[in-house]
Amino acid sequence: MKKIKDFAKSKKRILIIFGIVLIIAVIVKLVFFNKNSQIQYQTAKVEKGTIVSSVSASGQILNANTISINTQASGTVKQIYVKDGDVVQNGDKILEISLDLKGTQKNSSAWSNYLSAKNTLDSAQVSSYTLQSDMFTKWETFYNLAINSTYQNSDGSPNYINRALPEFHIAEDDWLAAEAKYKNQQSVISQAQAALNSAWLTYQLTSPTVTAPMDGTLTNLVVVEGMVINNDQSTSTSTTSTNQSQVAVIQNDNKPLASFNLSEIDIPKINPGQKATITLDSISDKTFTGTVKTVDRIGTTSSGVTTYPVIIQLDTNVAQILPNMAASANIILDSKNDVLYVPSTAIQNSGNQNYVRVLKNGKEQQVNVEIGLTSDTETEITSGLKEGDEVITGNTTSATTTNGNSTSPFSGLGGRNNVMRIGR
Repeated sequence: MKKIKDFAKSKKRILIIFGIVLIIAVIVKLVFFNKNSQIQYQTAKVEKGTIVSSVSASGQILNANTISINTQASGTVKQIYVKDGDVVQNGDKILEISLDLKGTQKNSSAWSNYLSAKNTLDSAQVSSYTLQSDMFTKWETFYNLAINSTYQNSDGSPNYINRALPEFHIAEDDWLAAEAKYKNQQSVISQAQAALNSAWLTYQLTSPTVTAPMDGTLTNLVVVEGMVINNDQSTSTSTTSTNQSQVAVIQNDNKPLASFNLSEIDIPKINPGQKATITLDSISDKTFTGTVKTVDRIGTTSSGVTTYPVIIQLDTNVAQILPNMAASANIILDSKNDVLYVPSTAIQNSGNQNYVRVLKNGKEQQVNVEIGLTSDTETEITSGLKEGDEVITGNTTSATTTNGNSTSPFSGLGGRNNVMRIGR
């Protein structure tokens, strides 16, 4: 029993001694590491050039320099008056269709709707004349009442006591009611005119004669004489469903428009007239320029996120740009030429003071700076540095090997950023 206890005590001493030796070894290693460690600086030169501040956004092309020529007529293509490459004007004949029974019924129904809309507009205009006459009559009655001696003093001033009588107010209210009816009728006329325009456009779409909707060059003609056009199948969009076929496309010199959505943080910085650069996923080798045309400051909210549409018109007309293509824009807020700038990662601050760390004669120094314009990656320096100064953009510490060589996460990196190692 005694031998067992002695063995346990001996084992415990060995473990304690081993632990102490291990701790000493770790301390020695740490001390050795500190003596042979190096700080590795990632640096960049202060440069002079152009700095551009911009806001990025994504969106799509709204409309380009093309418009489709569509028809809701059904039947057989009887005659084609144009070919690809022809220059046409608004209203020029494109093709003629021999309507089938369904096409004839649809065209007749559209014509009937047009005539009905025209009669409605005519009736609204006749009513407007009647209401106008009634308004003038009641105005004259009220005016004559207001200037007689009962309701007007001898010096021409209103007699407010007598004008409080019901007779005076009835005449005034009759005139005001007649005036309100006449003004309301103008809205009825506008609505009737819009309905007439819509009915006429529908009739044109069902007409056997297909015409050009605008001036331009005709392309993408997809029908031939003798071809059957059947509009039984419905063509659906996000808001409408129509039975129509595309027969050709017209290109013109209009410059494409694109819509981009901005966040609530960026939208206060955007104003009409600002320049922008635009890139398209489908034309990756080109960058286009444009100008902000409209800024929607009301915005739309979806799933708790509000976005604000901005319309940009491109400066050039390119045939490859088509509606609904995905696009990205950089809207230029400001730019400066011939200024000093450093990578934004070099800028640090303490309270309200900005500063950078610079290397001078191999030693790190802190220099207070004043900053100006900021881009995505660079910041303008207005005071505190000069061109060619070397600023620290980052650093890390690593141990050296016995032969003095060290491993740096920045080793082998090219570009203008350099790595300097200063022994400690």
